[in-house]
Amino acid sequence: MENHHGSFKGVMAIIVASFLWGTTGTAASYSPDVSSLAIGAFSMGIGGVLLVITARKKLLIDYKLMLEQPKIFLLGVASVAIYPLAFYTSMRLSGVAIGTVVSIATAPFFAGILERLISKKDISLQWMLSFVIGAIGIALLTLGKDQSNNNAYSINQQGLGIILGCIAGLTYAGYSWAARCLIESGVHSTSSMSGLFGCAALLLLPSLWFTSDNLFSSSSNAFVSLYMAIIPMFLGYLLFGFGLNYIDASKATLITLIEPLVATVLAIVIIGEKFKVIGWAGVALVSLCLLMQTIKPQKKLRLAVKTM
Repeated sequence: MENHHGSFKGVMAIIVASFLWGTTGTAASYSPDVSSLAIGAFSMGIGGVLLVITARKKLLIDYKLMLEQPKIFLLGVASVAIYPLAFYTSMRLSGVAIGTVVSIATAPFFAGILERLISKKDISLQWMLSFVIGAIGIALLTLGKDQSNNNAYSINQQGLGIILGCIAGLTYAGYSWAARCLIESGVHSTSSMSGLFGCAALLLLPSLWFTSDNLFSSSSNAFVSLYMAIIPMFLGYLLFGFGLNYIDASKATLITLIEPLVATVLAIVIIGEKFKVIGWAGVALVSLCLLMQTIKPQKKLRLAVKTM
């Protein structure tokens, strides 16, 4: 059992990672002529390569231990490879707001299911309340955004985008759960994340042959591409892996509900997007969800519930 100090460090690492991920939408707005698939494949692929380079010594020690769990490892690799393709295509088909919210908000649910059904871990009342509060907050956050541009998306497009958003949420939960399982088996966190992302990079980078036409066509496009690969992906997932040392995947993915909140604030301040009053209620609920995840649950209460 991890102590409260270690859990707090894990939570803070996930929060910082979420802040970094929340900048991706604003950054991508400065390279509108670059395919979303190209940005996703490049950032996740190059981020994975950088993770491998950083963790190469630990990987040489841990790779045998990872390969002893081939099903979990392959599930993690496949999830990492599918996630950016589903996530960015979802945003293109249904709009940034809906695509992001569906992808991020469904991940904690899927992570909780994986941990309950496969890892046989209990789901606490605190987690369930946090999930409900966070999900409602994300919904209000979406309603608070100016949806005037959503008319450009057909019903069929939005429907397919929502389905792909759910797939993105499932794969996000999948690689988070796989990384946590590897860490619990004795694999170092940097080895776990770099192993999954490095192998996924072998699948993602070749797709740039078909999608990377404008990736480096201008200095702004090049800057955005490199920023996305180095800061949100490489550094963000380094922190995310560190956080998984101390907290479960279901809790980690729940904390990352802060990502759309950060993205919304940046869109208002930097891009100038409009925001309705109801959205601020969503901000408050997501903040409450985050606060609940930083509070240590009372062991006495848990024991009392078990003995009833």
